[in-house]
Formats: sequence, C-alpha cells, structure tokens
Amino acid sequence: EKETLSDAARQKGTVISCGGGIVLDPDNMSRMKETGICVCLSASPREILKRIGATTHRPLLHGGEPLDRIQSLLSTRDPFYRLADILIDTTQLSIEEIAATIHQKLPPAYNYKK
Repeated sequence: EKETLSDAARQKGTVISCGGGIVLDPDNMSRMKETGICVCLSASPREILKRIGATTHRPLLHGGEPLDRIQSLLSTRDPFYRLADILIDTTQLSIEEIAATIHQKLPPAYNYKK
C-alpha cells in the first residue's frame, strides 16, 4: 500500500482513492499532504453499513456485529481523518453533490476546466 501510494503520488493531476486505513501510517499521510490535497469523505456508521451491504469480503468487519466494528474503526481512525485538508460528511449527499462539494472546497489552483 505504501509503495503504491508513493508511486501514484508522483503523478501530476491524479486523484488517488485510498482505503480508510491508509492514514494510520504517518508516512502515508505525510506523502499525501506533501503531494496534493487530502480529502476525507466520511459517513455515519449506519450509512457505511447500508452502503457496503451484507458483504463478507471485509475482514475488518469480522469478529462481531458489523455496525459495532464500523463504529470502533471510525473511532480509532477519527484523529487521523481529521488531519485531512478537506473533510466532507457524505451521509446525506448524492454522488453528484459530493463531487460538487469537493470541487467547491478545493483551492483555486486545483480547479480546472477542460
């Protein structure tokens, strides 16, 4: 994960979509903030559970009630997520609204039109 992030961060004009645990490594967060704008998209635990559905391929949700596991993960990761340059709660937003909010919050140097 660290190597992939490092490789991707060298690219210009690229959006890198990371898993929620990537910020637990301080080197990863430093790399993201040094090379671009770090945007954290969050949602309520219930909304996350609704979005992922009854998937069984998420090992971090094994070993207990999925909602409890999500709440625990979010609680542990919250201080790291708060280090992002832009934080957006997506719980009540559509995909289009999320994109518009990101665009609105980006510094002018990062907004460009085709």
